[in-house]
Amino acid sequence: MESNIKQRDVRRKRRSMRVRKNVRGTIEKPRLSVFRSNKHILAQIIDDENNTTLVGMGTLSKEIESKKKSKEAAREIGKRIAQEAKKKKIEEVVFDRGHYKYHGVIAELAIAAREEGLKF
Repeated sequence: MESNIKQRDVRRKRRSMRVRKNVRGTIEKPRLSVFRSNKHILAQIIDDENNTTLVGMGTLSKEIESKKKSKEAAREIGKRIAQEAKKKKIEEVVFDRGHYKYHGVIAELAIAAREEGLKF
């Protein structure tokens, strides 16, 4: 049992690194990183050169009405993070989905951010 959990974590880490080796955030084009748990979804725009988070938003944020992970919440987070990015004059990002498939709430967040004018 314990070795299965360990193997699952190793496979997940490999998937993350496979995605992240090609995705690097800069000052001109920061990284839009997405985290999904069983209850919540979070997104943040990160400048990897200075190791700083420029914008962060999630279902735990005060501005978001929906407090549970859902496609509607993901759409709202995508819109809000794109609006906050525009306020900070960020127009282009690289999308970091981590080890998650581009499907469901991850895809909804990305689509909403694109519709709001964020380019990636």
